[in-house]
Amino acid sequence: MNQESTILLNKQVIEKLKEAKEYPRQTYNELLEKILHLYLSLKKQKDEQYDHFLFEIQKKKMKELWDDEYDAVWEKV
Repeated sequence: MNQESTILLNKQVIEKLKEAKEYPRQTYNELLEKILHLYLSLKKQKDEQYDHFLFEIQKKKMKELWDDEYDAVWEKV
């Protein structure tokens, strides 16, 4: 069953949606689905890049903390 709802949008948002349409008969629903898909994929990509960035920063510090003489002695015990 297809459920629909009514939402309130500012007139400026409606005008921008009209400009963003790929073809004249494209519905706002189709357009918003496409926009959301693009936004969510960019957000995921950004989160993954941030995680990778943190991992690279931490990798150097972890190597510094774990690669010392004290830990090397314990590895041989």
